[in-house]
Amino acid sequence: MPEPIRRFIERPILRGASVSFVVKRVKDGKTLYNYEGDRQLTPASVMKTVTSATALELLGEDYRFETTVEYDGELRPDGVLDGNLYIRGSGDPTLNSSESRTPKDSVVNAWVDAVRAAGIREITGAVVADERIFDNEGVSMKWLLEDLGSSYGQGCYGLNIFDNRIGISLSSGAKGTTPQVTAVTPRVEGLTFHNYLRAATKDSAYVVGFPFANERSLFGTLPARRSGLYLGADLPDPPLFVARYVSERLRDRGIRIRKRPSSMRIEAEAGRETSRPRRPIITTRSRPLREIVRSLCVVSHNLYADALLKTLGRRLTESEQSSFGRGAQVARGYWQDRGLDASSLWMYDGSGLAVTGKVTASFLCDMLTYMATQSRASEAFYQALPLVGREGTVRRMLRDTDLDGRARLKGGSMSRVLCYAGYVDDEDGVRYAVAVMANNYTGGVLSMRQAIEYLLVDVFE
Repeated sequence: MPEPIRRFIERPILRGASVSFVVKRVKDGKTLYNYEGDRQLTPASVMKTVTSATALELLGEDYRFETTVEYDGELRPDGVLDGNLYIRGSGDPTLNSSESRTPKDSVVNAWVDAVRAAGIREITGAVVADERIFDNEGVSMKWLLEDLGSSYGQGCYGLNIFDNRIGISLSSGAKGTTPQVTAVTPRVEGLTFHNYLRAATKDSAYVVGFPFANERSLFGTLPARRSGLYLGADLPDPPLFVARYVSERLRDRGIRIRKRPSSMRIEAEAGRETSRPRRPIITTRSRPLREIVRSLCVVSHNLYADALLKTLGRRLTESEQSSFGRGAQVARGYWQDRGLDASSLWMYDGSGLAVTGKVTASFLCDMLTYMATQSRASEAFYQALPLVGREGTVRRMLRDTDLDGRARLKGGSMSRVLCYAGYVDDEDGVRYAVAVMANNYTGGVLSMRQAIEYLLVDVFE
């Protein structure tokens, strides 16, 4: 056994853990290190490398999501629309996203301007969100309860906005008292909180809730006698929120709307679905995919990844709603067709939040090697991975070592899981595909990260 691997696995933090480590030279595919490379392990957010690579391969780096504002019924000469206004989504996760690098509401304002330019001054129906391109299973059934309702466990739908997140502002009093919710941004109509928080010495607060349910429970503790406290949570029903949000903006511009905002899920449940022809008013497009996967990997954006996996599922049957399962089927089939052993690839979402998701270090390195040597989107994929020691979730990793600035790695972590995959360049500029995975280790995540840092430096020094 190579000394770097022996020193790594003999660390006390890895006693009883499952570990895998593979290194391949990219230019010829030669394997330099392989320790338990075929062991199936939970990758956490390293699964995003699979989602990103597959999306770049099948959709192309110039792919853009499109969202269309359209209407049915009759638009009369007096400006009255005798029908509904629809926001038809394609699953774009970047609308009003914090990662969009565009002014807030720029897209929504463009929609409102276009509606007014079309001559609409009154709508006898409603603003309806058409999210049917994806199914209504916004969260994977394989996610843990503790993730539901959190700001990182937001659902993924055919129509998304504001990263499908809300921010909860709070203030706290003396120890043992209940901190109070002071504001919710953006405001969500009818949202209520069951507040079980307590003021204490540390911040351990979290939110729990279910999709489409207009209530959230707050648990844990927040620091005592503090104002300006913040707690992130998910948006309970993003499509309906979009319909409400656009309705408000239209009313602000003097357009009357007679009926309450709705979504196609609600319309179907109420038996009000209609197949009347629609006329488009405006279509807006997202940034190109190469920029989306860059944001996805650098900040480890779960919604972006899940939206891409569901979009991949559209390649099976465009006439049917896509789902996590359909996307996973497409991804697995694609890599199998490219000659990789995808039998170890088990995807239940695109983000890696599902604890039952599995992959091997061997598959990851094979995929990384393929992307570096055969993909037309090779450079876009490489640039999507965060630069170690400089940016994203790996900005503190390997800092002030010989590998600082010489590696691009995607990290993934959850309880007792820490993994990395990507590329490392040696002193001569030779590039290697690397995957290191640790499950069920004993100790803190910082100690585990330090052990992985020592391993990588040991191997590449």
